[in-house]
Amino acid sequence: MASTSSFLSGKASVARPHYLSDINVTPFVDVMLVLLVIFMITAPMMATGLKVDLPQVRTDQLASDLEPVELSINAAGQVYLGEDAIASADLASTLQHLAAASGDPSVRRVFVGADRSVDYGVVMLVVSQVASAGFTRVAFLSDSRQHKAERVTP
Repeated sequence: MASTSSFLSGKASVARPHYLSDINVTPFVDVMLVLLVIFMITAPMMATGLKVDLPQVRTDQLASDLEPVELSINAAGQVYLGEDAIASADLASTLQHLAAASGDPSVRRVFVGADRSVDYGVVMLVVSQVASAGFTRVAFLSDSRQHKAERVTP
């Protein structure tokens, strides 16, 4: 009761505040555990997909400008430059001559269109030859029209 008597007598002592110098890690641990649970739940959702055996080819950066070069691949796998058929063995040299004639092949677009029944590896082989010739702006063509037989009704 010393403090009460000193208060009543008017001699109040000034107590220094006691600072807590320890770091409270409980909120930090709580936040980390919540983040851990969130990542554990969402990680399997981001990793879903279809496993495919992709063909391995060497390509440079792909990207699109000026008058485009049109390459088409028909159902038999025959490659056409515009409307002229090109032998598979001559495709790389033809593309390199075209790249040399254009000056800077990185500014020209190359449109690649292929029949839906063409093997994916054939398309990627053509694209890798396009990239090897120095063309970096490649776009794939598709038919955006939906045929009556292919329409799906909900």
